[in-house]
Amino acid sequence: MRLNRSTDMALRIAMLTAASPVRATVDELATRLALPRSHVAKVVQRLQRIGVLVTIRGRSGGVAFAEHAADITVGQVVRAFEGDGEVVDCAQPVCPLIAECRLRGELRRAQAAFLAVLDGVRLGDLVDGSAGPLLLSLGAPPAGR
Repeated sequence: MRLNRSTDMALRIAMLTAASPVRATVDELATRLALPRSHVAKVVQRLQRIGVLVTIRGRSGGVAFAEHAADITVGQVVRAFEGDGEVVDCAQPVCPLIAECRLRGELRRAQAAFLAVLDGVRLGDLVDGSAGPLLLSLGAPPAGR
């Protein structure tokens, strides 16, 4: 299974904001994660819609991890960004084996198992222990600046 770039970005943004006690701007997130600002802005909007982030407009605004987002599972985020499509689209172009294919069923089983594992991991679990401070050190200016 391979996650698309938006899903990867969403998980990294969720982890960084979960570890941070303060709000960050989209520009700060993009810089710290070395990601394009325009992409980060789109991903932040989607994360806000699914309840992972809260966004506050204005001079003292920013992006923060939502109050109850620690209980959202990685599987929920992956589904929100990846959709419910199958690993392989057998209808485009129509596969001549579609009527008797066993591979499609096995790929569905593998995808379900993949998501089941991710359903057992909460976003809050990703920043427990030493992971939180490590996340906060990403792209941070050196101490004393």
